Amino acid sequence: MSDAYERESQNNSRLSELSSKVSALRGVTVDIYDNARNQDVIDSSNEVFSSLSTSLKSSAGRLGRMAQQGNKVAILKLAGGIVGVVIVLWWILGFFW
Repeated sequence: MSDAYERESQNNSRLSELSSKVSALRGVTVDIYDNARNQDVIDSSNEVFSSLSTSLKSSAGRLGRMAQQGNKVAILKLAGGIVGVVIVLWWILGFFW
């Protein structure tokens, strides 16, 4: 009978060891999943910034061509729009500071 009790005790200790290893493995798996999800967010934001950079470059090119053509009315409209946006942003940000 003590032999059965000893085997049962060994089984219980091995079962608790196995349970702790499974818990550690589960934690590592969750960490890997979270890291992969964060990496996907980083890749997505890189794509957004790349798209923004391309858009800004094409806009700057169009502005340069417009300025070279000498379309003064369009240049004045653009300058007025930029000044208007800056004033509106300054006014909006004034509420938060």
